[in-house]
Amino acid sequence: MINDDVRADLVLRGGRVHVLDAQDTRAQAIAIGDGRILAVGADTDIEPYIDAGTDVVELEGRAVLPGINDSHLHASWLGGMWPDTVFGAGGPREGALVHDDAQRREAILRAGEVIASLGITSYTEPGIGPGEDDGPTGSFGQPVLDLYRTLDAEGLLRARVNLLLVFGLIDGPARTQAILDGIRDADTTVRDPARFRIAGVKIFGDGIPPMRNAYIHGRYDDGTHGALLLDGGDDDEREAHLRTAIVAAHEAGLQVAVHATGDRTIDVVVDAVRRAVAQHPADLRHYVVHADLLPRDTAPLLAEAGMGATIQAGIAAVTSEWAAAATGGPVPTPDWPARALFDAGVPFTLSSDAPVLPPDWRTEIAAADRLLGPAADARARLHELLRRYTAVPAWQDHAESWKGTLEPGKVADLAVLSDDPDAVGAQGLPTLRIERTYLGGEVVYDAASAPIATGEA
Repeated sequence: MINDDVRADLVLRGGRVHVLDAQDTRAQAIAIGDGRILAVGADTDIEPYIDAGTDVVELEGRAVLPGINDSHLHASWLGGMWPDTVFGAGGPREGALVHDDAQRREAILRAGEVIASLGITSYTEPGIGPGEDDGPTGSFGQPVLDLYRTLDAEGLLRARVNLLLVFGLIDGPARTQAILDGIRDADTTVRDPARFRIAGVKIFGDGIPPMRNAYIHGRYDDGTHGALLLDGGDDDEREAHLRTAIVAAHEAGLQVAVHATGDRTIDVVVDAVRRAVAQHPADLRHYVVHADLLPRDTAPLLAEAGMGATIQAGIAAVTSEWAAAATGGPVPTPDWPARALFDAGVPFTLSSDAPVLPPDWRTEIAAADRLLGPAADARARLHELLRRYTAVPAWQDHAESWKGTLEPGKVADLAVLSDDPDAVGAQGLPTLRIERTYLGGEVVYDAASAPIATGEA
């Protein structure tokens, strides 16, 4: 029923509204008031919400999606590198990208502009904190965390930010005691967790298969098997330290995301989480990041432990041959973890890992669709992949009750596309333009007035 006293501030009608709920609901129009979704339905259903003060946008067949949630996006690093990316034409830059707070501030703001132009309204900044104070790029240390707090207080963040603390080097070694001390002293207080939230801790378990430093059960072509990045005299001690760090974070009520690419690292992480949850039950939704060599029989154990995973199809497309060469033969590429995770019912997300690649969810979904191979139902596949960039990351953020789908009562975070994804399919997504992005019902990007260089044609 419609409350006669409720009128919309904004109505978008005459298009294709993808709610992206589990039922795959579609509608023509959406009504928004006070930054929240009031209703979705046919144009006639939304008509009663309109009065003289309502801003009515005629979609003329364009599509509306929930705001995109990139669950693994290094915004501070992205802003320092853009428009270059690690695997792009410019390649990775040597040395510091930013040298002082003014440059760090500029980098975060630049990243905000870029991601708003791509329809991204939420992202996880996966590793910011004192462990990187002496890091080579200047993009991940405590000053960046301090600036996030400042920009949030000033109302200048153009997306909802979910941040993970880091107490060791990004992609580098870490002292277990430093991680434990950081967990003990972590300050996660924030002004408004719906806008800026410190969710937990990022731990770097190992490296990556192409570099032969992912920790694996087998052997690389040079006879080695990689190693964990935590300190320790041997593999057993390093494994024990990783388990200790995960348990400490769990007991502190912090979500844990572990960079884990090797099958042996993933097995250690899942075993540690299962033990921690058994001893101290809590719904913290720990997850593994990348999961390149996920053993198929480990995937159900993630589901049993209430864990998730974050994977990147675009990186798989670039690096799978390198990984195969390093192992001396075929290896599972991240289409394999996706398939195994799908089959096990693990709530995994797709992400860009920008600036390793550009933060473009359209190309990532197209890559994931290619890696998964032919689909029995292409539309159902597309729906599921879109949810891995919207509804499932909201679950990972403990925010599924208020964001991630276009259901009444949730925040009005929207992306307006030039055409309907159903009309072009997963492979056609990169051809669709982002025309407008709304955050809480407010425009944060409008292609007609403020185009941003994102590599779009």
